[in-house]
Amino acid sequence: MSAAPDHHRCDEDADDGTAIVEFVLVSILVVVLLLAVVQVGMALHVRNTLISAASEGARFAAAADQSPDAGAEHTRELIRQSLPDVYAEQVESGYQVVSGVDTIVVTIEADLPVFGWLGPANTLRVAGHAMEES
Repeated sequence: MSAAPDHHRCDEDADDGTAIVEFVLVSILVVVLLLAVVQVGMALHVRNTLISAASEGARFAAAADQSPDAGAEHTRELIRQSLPDVYAEQVESGYQVVSGVDTIVVTIEADLPVFGWLGPANTLRVAGHAMEES
């Protein structure tokens, strides 16, 4: 009597190596997700730092006996303490009337940090205002 072929053994061999392929595919997705989270975190860090520096520079300039240029310079110093110098290159200051009140405005323009081709490629523009003291 001849033995029947063992089809069960063939099915086990068909699954060999699938765990490695699944691991690679899932790992790629996890790495992309991790890079996206780092990208968003870095962009938020830069944005929040620039907003804080612009607001503090405007408050500094709004103090008695200070000019808007002094506020812009103070803003540049604050940015250089936390971020690379390239973020402190485009800082402008001036006067602006908001709802009938004279204010000092400090505006910063900077490129968002982007890893590779992912993420926004736009320029970030933030401003800080403070009521001018007399």
